[in-house]
Amino acid sequence: MLRIGSLVLGVEDVERAVAFWTQALNYVPREEPEKTWAVLVPADGAAGTQLALMRSDVPVQPHPRVHLDLYAGDARDQAAEVERLVALGARSTDWDLYPQDADFVVLEDPDGNRFCVIDTSPES
Repeated sequence: MLRIGSLVLGVEDVERAVAFWTQALNYVPREEPEKTWAVLVPADGAAGTQLALMRSDVPVQPHPRVHLDLYAGDARDQAAEVERLVALGARSTDWDLYPQDADFVVLEDPDGNRFCVIDTSPES
């Protein structure tokens, strides 16, 4: 049976991406990062999907076909996480596809890759 082992993000600057995503997710490099490649894993050794960062010259897509969804427990947690991620270097982005009652916030990492922070509370 197959399972997802890694999600791979294309980035302009692997070192910068490692710095952001390790702090954002509490992950650590699996081994010494290279200039063109790094694999991050949960810092506590828990099971979890690896995040691989691969050097890429391909431009960022404004409406990516694949992106990360990061789950927050409720609206308060979501707001705190968005604030924390922005302090780490994420940027708010104008997202033209927000529904009226969106339970998610779209951000960009320092390389421009878009990801969502989702309020997963039952009221959302």
